[in-house]
Amino acid sequence: MRAGYEIRAARHASRRGQDGAVESRREARWPEPVEPPPSPWVLPDPNDADRVGLVGVGADLAPGTLLAGYRAGLFPMPVGEGDLTSMGWWSPERRAILPLDGVIVSRSMHKARKRFEIRVNTAFADVVGACADPRRPGSWITGAITEAYTELHRLGWAHSVEAWSVDTGELAGGLYGVGIGGLFAGESMFHWRTDASKAALVSLVERMEVGGGVLLDCQWLTRHLASLGAIEIRRADYLAWLAKAIEQPHLRLR
Repeated sequence: MRAGYEIRAARHASRRGQDGAVESRREARWPEPVEPPPSPWVLPDPNDADRVGLVGVGADLAPGTLLAGYRAGLFPMPVGEGDLTSMGWWSPERRAILPLDGVIVSRSMHKARKRFEIRVNTAFADVVGACADPRRPGSWITGAITEAYTELHRLGWAHSVEAWSVDTGELAGGLYGVGIGGLFAGESMFHWRTDASKAALVSLVERMEVGGGVLLDCQWLTRHLASLGAIEIRRADYLAWLAKAIEQPHLRLR
């Protein structure tokens, strides 16, 4: 990787179901997020990204660094499929978001949602573990990433939305991400039963609408996300929206 992409430490730290889906009230306690120590790293400007959206390589995954990245419009992901040790920071020119008023719920999805009970923050470790399953194609969630987001969850910043099978009572799918103000930055999702992750995502949108959400970040657009209404917007538009979102009161996904 080009030396110019290396992220260097700073000399001084600066600043410190509407259609019959079963909506569970069995959520974990929702404390006010705890602000961690500030990051010692100077993260690059998202507008300096290269043609694939890579802004920089390096730094760490401490809570303060992760939050600084999200607040700046960056998200972490290993640089390449064959290299899961070099952490890249990304800001694609075309950023995927799911407009809260634009989610698409098909007739079949309306029916499918009734098969799942939706819970929040009751099985965060299980959701991350399922997303990190090395048998999944393109798996990129390492042990270090798992530990980092588990710590963010402990501090009240990272959350899971889970779909549990009504028939068996088992976890069937879900997603996890980071909430800052009115932003929810989705990181990964999985399903063990058809439509389970979609049910979790649709429920997330509904909960954001009533809980003060502003911006649902999906990072890169996929066919799966597009089928639910996700779109691409320019980086400049995303950063403008982000600035407003993170100034909002902290999202509550109850």
